[in-house]
Amino acid sequence: MEVPTNRSRAVLQVAVFSLICSFSFVFAGDIVHQDDIAPKRPGCDNNFVLVKVPTWLGDSEEEEFVGVGARFGPTLESKEKDANKSRVTLADPPDCCSTPKNKLTGEVILVHRGNCSFTAKAHVAEAAGASAILIVNNQTELFKMVCEPDENNVHIGIPAVMLPQDAGSSLETSIQNKLNVYVQLYSPKRPLVDVAEVFLWLMAVGTILCASYWSAWTAREAAIEQDKILKDASDEYLNTESSRSSGVVDINTTSAVLFVVIASCFLVMLYKLMSYWFIEVLVVLFAIGGVEGLQTCLVALLSCFRCFDHAAQTFVKVPISFAWIGQDILGIALIVTVIQIIRVPNLKVGTVLLSCAFLYDIFWVFVSKWWFHESVMIMVARGDKSGEDGIPMLLKIPRMFDPWGGYSIIGFGDIILPGLLVAFSLRYDWLSNKSLRAGYFLWAMLAYGLGLLITYVALNLMDGHGQPALLYIVPFTVGTLLTLGKHRGDLRHLWSKGEPDRLCPHVQLQSSEQ
Repeated sequence: MEVPTNRSRAVLQVAVFSLICSFSFVFAGDIVHQDDIAPKRPGCDNNFVLVKVPTWLGDSEEEEFVGVGARFGPTLESKEKDANKSRVTLADPPDCCSTPKNKLTGEVILVHRGNCSFTAKAHVAEAAGASAILIVNNQTELFKMVCEPDENNVHIGIPAVMLPQDAGSSLETSIQNKLNVYVQLYSPKRPLVDVAEVFLWLMAVGTILCASYWSAWTAREAAIEQDKILKDASDEYLNTESSRSSGVVDINTTSAVLFVVIASCFLVMLYKLMSYWFIEVLVVLFAIGGVEGLQTCLVALLSCFRCFDHAAQTFVKVPISFAWIGQDILGIALIVTVIQIIRVPNLKVGTVLLSCAFLYDIFWVFVSKWWFHESVMIMVARGDKSGEDGIPMLLKIPRMFDPWGGYSIIGFGDIILPGLLVAFSLRYDWLSNKSLRAGYFLWAMLAYGLGLLITYVALNLMDGHGQPALLYIVPFTVGTLLTLGKHRGDLRHLWSKGEPDRLCPHVQLQSSEQ
C-alpha cells in the first residue's frame, strides 16, 4: 500500500508544481498592434496605436478615454503639450456618409460607425472642414479601421480615431445637453526602459540567488550530518536518510515531461473557464500557498537566532496593505520555498525540464494563436475575460514613468524553472568545495541574468508584446552549464550523478590515523 501512496503524492506534487509554473513570460502592455490580415499599402500604412483622448466640459477637465488610430491618415502627436485642444461637434447625418449640414471650422467631428467605409467618412469630414474625426464603434471593444481593398483614394489629411461605444455615448450626451466639449488627441510613446523592468530583473535575480543559497546550505548541512553518522557507524543512518528526503522532492525525467502535459492542461482549463469567480479561487489558493511559503522562509530565518527559537515555531501573520506589494511578497516567498523543496538531481533532468518548458513557452505564447486566434498564455495572464487585473501567479510592478501606466509582469515559471538549475549548480559547487570562479554557480547566475536582460530588450523592441522569457533564458543557462562541464571534464558527474565522488568517511579516518 505504500507504493501507490507515494505515487499519488508524486503526481500531486507535479500537478501543484505545474500550476505554479504554468505562466512563464514577460509582459509590459502593448500600445502598437500589428495586423497581418490588413496589410499595409501606400497611404494606408499606419500602425494601429492606442490614442489618449482627454475631454473637457468647458474649462473643467473630465474623463479620459482611450481609442485606436486608423491605418490611414496622418500620425498623431506623441506629446500632450503639442496636441491641439479642439471642440467636438456631432455629425449631421450621424454616419457622416454625406456632406454634413452643419458648418465646420476646425472642430473634431463625432460620427457613428456604419453605412459606408471608414475612409469615406474621413474624406467627407475633411472636405467639410473638420480637424479630426472620432468614429464611435457599435460595441464596447475597439475595432481596427482599415482601407477597403477596392479603394484607390486613401490619402487622407486628418487623423481618424475609433472610440468604444460607451465613450462615444458619453460625449454625445454631453453635446446634446448643450455643453461645450473639447478633446485632445495624442499617442504618447513608452519610455525606452522603465524602472519597473529594472526592479523586476533585480527581483528575479535576487530571488534565485537567495533560494539557491538556501537550497545549497540545507544540502551541505545534510551532507555533513550524513558524514557524521557514517563516521560514528550509527545504525540510525537509514532513518535519518528517510526523514531528510521526506522534506525534499527530487524530480526525474518523467516528471519533467509530465510537467509540460499537466501545465498545458491547466492553461487550457484557465483559458476556457476564465471568469471573475475563477480568478477569485486562484487568488485564495495563491494566498494560502504564499503565506505558507512566507512562513517557511521566516521560520528558517528566525531559527538561525537563538532568541527567536520560540517565535520560529509559531505561525507568522503577514499583513497585506497594497495589492501588488502583497502579491510580490507572497510570490517571492512561494518561489523560494518551491526551489528549496523541489530539486533537480542532475544536469540531465534539468536539461529535459527546461527543454520541455522552452517548447511549452513558445507554443502557448506564439503557436497557440493559430488554433485559438489569440495568445492563450497572454490572454490568461491578463485575465481578459475575468474583469480582474489578471492571475495572481505573477510578479508585477507598476510602470511608474510610463504615460500609459499598467504593470510590468513576469511569470513564476521564468524564475522557478531556471532557478532549479541554478540552485543545483550551487549545491554541486559546495559539495565539490569549488571556489566561486572555479565553480558553476557564478556562470549559471550570470547566464540567467543575461538571458532575462535580453528578454526585456526584445520586449521593448516588440513594443511591449508579451515575450516567452524561457526562449532566451534556457539556451543561456543550459548551454553555459553544458559547455563549461564539457570543457572542465565534469560533464559526466553533472549529467548523471549530480554530485562529485566522495570517499567514505571511514576510509578518510583510516588514512588520517596512518
